[in-house]
Amino acid sequence: MLRTNTCGELRIEDVSKEVTLCGWVQKSRDLGGMTFIDLRDRYGLTQLVFNLDWDSNLCKQARALGREFVLQITGTVIERENKNKNTPSGDIEIKVSVLTILNSSLTPPFTIEDDTDGGDELRMKYRYLDLRRAMVRKNLELRHRIAIETRNYLDKLNFIEVETPVLIKSTPEGARDFVVPSRMNKNQFYALPQSPQTFKQLLMVSGFDRYYQIVKCFRDEDLRADRQPEFTQIDCEMSFVEQEDILNTFEGLLVYLFKTVKNIDIPKIPRMSYAQAMKHYGNDKPDTRFEMKLIDLNSVCKGKNFNLFNEAELIIGLCATGAAEYTRKQLDELTEWVKRPQIGASGLVYVRYQNDGTLKSSVDKFYSEEDLKKWAEVCDAKKGDLILVLAGNKHEIRKAASELRLELGNRLGLRDKNKFSCLWVVDFPLIEWNEGDPNVLASLSGRWHAKHHPFTSPKKEDLYIINSMISEIREEIIADRPMNYKVQIPRAMAYDIVVNGVEIGGGSIRIHNKDLQGKMFEILGFSKEEAQKQFGFLMNAFEFGAPPHGGIALGFDRLCSMFGGADSIRDFIAFPKNNSGRDVMIDAPSEISAEQLDELEIELKKQP
Repeated sequence: MLRTNTCGELRIEDVSKEVTLCGWVQKSRDLGGMTFIDLRDRYGLTQLVFNLDWDSNLCKQARALGREFVLQITGTVIERENKNKNTPSGDIEIKVSVLTILNSSLTPPFTIEDDTDGGDELRMKYRYLDLRRAMVRKNLELRHRIAIETRNYLDKLNFIEVETPVLIKSTPEGARDFVVPSRMNKNQFYALPQSPQTFKQLLMVSGFDRYYQIVKCFRDEDLRADRQPEFTQIDCEMSFVEQEDILNTFEGLLVYLFKTVKNIDIPKIPRMSYAQAMKHYGNDKPDTRFEMKLIDLNSVCKGKNFNLFNEAELIIGLCATGAAEYTRKQLDELTEWVKRPQIGASGLVYVRYQNDGTLKSSVDKFYSEEDLKKWAEVCDAKKGDLILVLAGNKHEIRKAASELRLELGNRLGLRDKNKFSCLWVVDFPLIEWNEGDPNVLASLSGRWHAKHHPFTSPKKEDLYIINSMISEIREEIIADRPMNYKVQIPRAMAYDIVVNGVEIGGGSIRIHNKDLQGKMFEILGFSKEEAQKQFGFLMNAFEFGAPPHGGIALGFDRLCSMFGGADSIRDFIAFPKNNSGRDVMIDAPSEISAEQLDELEIELKKQP
């Protein structure tokens, strides 16, 4: 070893020891007769001291060092006169006797400190330098810790980690696949897995009744802060279980991780149906760190001369506790905020419940104070509260109200990153009508689409709806008439785990019966031939004694960013892509040579 110790471990009790350290020059300070250098490695910082009176040549050599030079030094641990309480090794320094430059360095394009002067794109281009910063390193150390503790927890429950293939068959369900051409099988392609879904189900058929994998997955979809084209998930499957068994097992994992990694005790995680989440919060991943539920005001707002409300399909109110003192300027800002295209509301009505008990609104000429008191009663508003009201199409306005609720939570300081509120959302719709999603193949628009995936089992009490839909679909095909999508939707034995308004993971009880799986494919628009071509291997396996099974996948990157108090998962991935899906460090994706294209028999379209 080139070193006896790391730069983060020496303490006052090590005084008088001779040590050898290796690391990078963090900074250098020349104070006339003395030079001080902070030497950094993965474990921390240690101050080195050089004195002209001790060794003038060595001191001159130290003064010539630049930032990020790689050094090996040997010296004696001494007590510092001016101690630094902000670093664990701040009580000591090294009186250097031997200095070896292992490598020089160019001046870095940004300062390698927590408070760096480098922008996102520059730091991504030089990610290997960005990874030297303590805060980035700590993010990856946190990621490592969560992975280790996850494996410890699952191993104690007899889960076995099995690696599944990365080059698989493309399927038409879900987001777009990344595809890989095969040189040995001309004009044929592999796909990179969006998840190991079918393989983990086959492992259950194989008798591996408890499987997990911390696995890389790939989706060719639009990107944002919590999405990357390649991401990691904690993928799990269990046999001979019901939904309750899976919820209890992975609630236990979450409780265990919060305790071992963050020393936080998570109480019993409540359950909420999808229908309740949409009604009270306007989305299926509600942030329950604060209340402020969406209130249906149709019964108290309609019937006056205010056409906006009379013509609206749904009127929703939000009660912001203690916000009656919002100024007109603040209310105008909120009004403009909800009218942005991303939110889509036509406007915003407000009611102040003033401390003297009076109610003042922006629609006073249409509603009396008695009318407004009814609004306040329905919203359970108190003196000092502010009621905000949106109206319009029920689906669009519920989404807008959901966004407004979160924005109010931010402005009122209700979304504390150090507070964690967990929730199971259950009883999702099994299917949804797809009018066209930019992340889904265009050929799948105008038809039923699996809410989770096509292997999710319906609730037993909703099986009759499946049979009814099959009959109706067959009649529609025979009569050649458009699909009726305004029908009763069966519920799925599916569940999501939500933390602070972020979906951390989701799963379901799977279909393990070939006949039921065939019906599901029929509802989703697959012919028997298409289903056999795409998923025949799985349906055939079901004929060889498939056990009841189910599972879950947790977004590992999202979990890490949640634990680290960050909004972006990129901060917890060693080499992430940017918002355009590019790796600017290695310049990927990139063109390949004509020879490679010829081998693959691929001809590129000429750009106009």
